[in-house]
Amino acid sequence: MINERYENRWEKIMEVDGEGGKRVIESLKNIAPDLGRYVIEFAFGDIYTRQGISLQQKQLVTIASLTTQGGCEPQLNVHINAALNVGLTPNAIVEAIIHCIPYTGFPRVLNAVFVAKQVFEERNLKVNTK
Repeated sequence: MINERYENRWEKIMEVDGEGGKRVIESLKNIAPDLGRYVIEFAFGDIYTRQGISLQQKQLVTIASLTTQGGCEPQLNVHINAALNVGLTPNAIVEAIIHCIPYTGFPRVLNAVFVAKQVFEERNLKVNTK
């Protein structure tokens, strides 16, 4: 059931995740539509609209969290795109992922870097490695 809270929060998911967020919500319609509603109403309504840190900082936290959890490559793809959408540079994203090495280890960081590489290639973006 779509309600006013959902409609008001849809703008935030589109601002941050854009088409990637729309695809996630669409993919849930035939199996778990309430999960899509929770993502919009809670995550993007109650959490992403909070004050205190910028959307860029929120995306860095999200990328670091997904990296350290491991096994979240599809969500990393969405949120690396979202980080770019809100103005983060490829270099900042890679540095945030590398910063996770001492806390989570090389395998998870390598997986996250390869997701970032794929996203950057799809968007024709380069990392300044100098």
